[in-house]
Amino acid sequence: MSGPATTATTPVESRRDLVTYMAEGCKPERDWRIGTEHEKFGFTNEDLRPLPHGGARGIRAMLEGMQRFGWEPFFEGENLIALTKDGGAISLEPGGQFELSGAPVETLHETCQEVHTHLKEVRAVADELGVSFLGLGFQPKWRLDEIPVMPKGRYGIMRAYMPKKGRRGLEMMFRTCTVQVNLDFASEADMVQKFRVALALQPIATALFANSPFTEGKPNGYLSYRSAIWLDTDPDRTGMLPFAFEDGMGFERYADYALDVPMYFVIRDGRYVDCSGQSFRDFLAGRLPALPGERPTLRDWSDHLTTLFPEARVKRYMETRGADAGPWQSLCALPALWVGLLYDRIALDEAWQLCKEWTVAERQALREVVPVRALNAEIQGRRVQDVAREVLAIAGRGLARRRRLNAKGRDESLFLEPVVEIAESGRTAAEVLLQAYRERWGGSIDPVFSENAY
Repeated sequence: MSGPATTATTPVESRRDLVTYMAEGCKPERDWRIGTEHEKFGFTNEDLRPLPHGGARGIRAMLEGMQRFGWEPFFEGENLIALTKDGGAISLEPGGQFELSGAPVETLHETCQEVHTHLKEVRAVADELGVSFLGLGFQPKWRLDEIPVMPKGRYGIMRAYMPKKGRRGLEMMFRTCTVQVNLDFASEADMVQKFRVALALQPIATALFANSPFTEGKPNGYLSYRSAIWLDTDPDRTGMLPFAFEDGMGFERYADYALDVPMYFVIRDGRYVDCSGQSFRDFLAGRLPALPGERPTLRDWSDHLTTLFPEARVKRYMETRGADAGPWQSLCALPALWVGLLYDRIALDEAWQLCKEWTVAERQALREVVPVRALNAEIQGRRVQDVAREVLAIAGRGLARRRRLNAKGRDESLFLEPVVEIAESGRTAAEVLLQAYRERWGGSIDPVFSENAY
């Protein structure tokens, strides 16, 4: 997903420039696109160990193998860390999680085809190396100290800073996988309504896609442990953002929030300058301790916006961030949920009517209980399962009204079918795995790698 072209080195003269940068992301509806990102764990087939960066069967070998499909390499120093092609990218998370950042596309049919093609390419290379990839929200077997560290500069800075702000930040970095969707907005008012709906309903998505019930080979007491980890990662840059529901919410208010989130880094001459804990407001005034006398560029602001991790976030587009990774069908279902809710005006209004009376305290309480109870949680006396059914019905009608049809004449609502089944049954993917662990796997976690591999 990308906004209007802006020179990365454009100097920032004032706070107004930061607000304008975000507002320039507004697009007419005809130009709205869908960008889907998903992460997955790599492992060696014979012993299920996570993949290092180097070596004959490592992440670098995977990236080199993927280049046969037209992907172009991207290096940080001598380290191959990413690939790009046709507006999409393959990149690495801190613990080697292999991420596809999909190109902006017009329909969910294209999204699902992109996912299918990507997983087919990954499988072709992985089979040659004797490795596989797993769709799960949390690394189910290996300890934190057994996860390899990827050679990316920003991750070294984050790795040192995270333990200063929360107890689970390193777990988030190295042992979680997610799916997220990037969507456009037409105006400031459109952004605000979409943002409020996305934030309020994010726990509903977390419940529907809950898929991380194991830690170090055993049940961990959660259905979405990945989601629980975010509750104790870094309070400065995570959460449900109550201010987004207050009068006066807009690009300016979000920019002020972002300015108050401590920095991680600034990139200069291809290297990461450690600015962890320092203030972008000081940077704006030329008083950043790490770069005294220097002022930011719009590239610096863009980079800083990527280091904010609330349940939904705004850049020049909006990202929804609440779902565990899962089976390939779920990689299409998550964008279908949010496109159905947010890209149809009637559905957006219906979704807002559903959640607009929820209070700050109720939204937060739901956010905190959903990792444990998922569809069995409650808000305002209603079970989340019932709320989820209503949310999915709204999304399905929104997708039907979009009338984006495939070659067989089916609209995009077909991609909701896997989560509609979850909502109707009340059994999340995590609960299915727990039953298998107890009844079929004999208390061993290892079968999850074969049964949930892509």
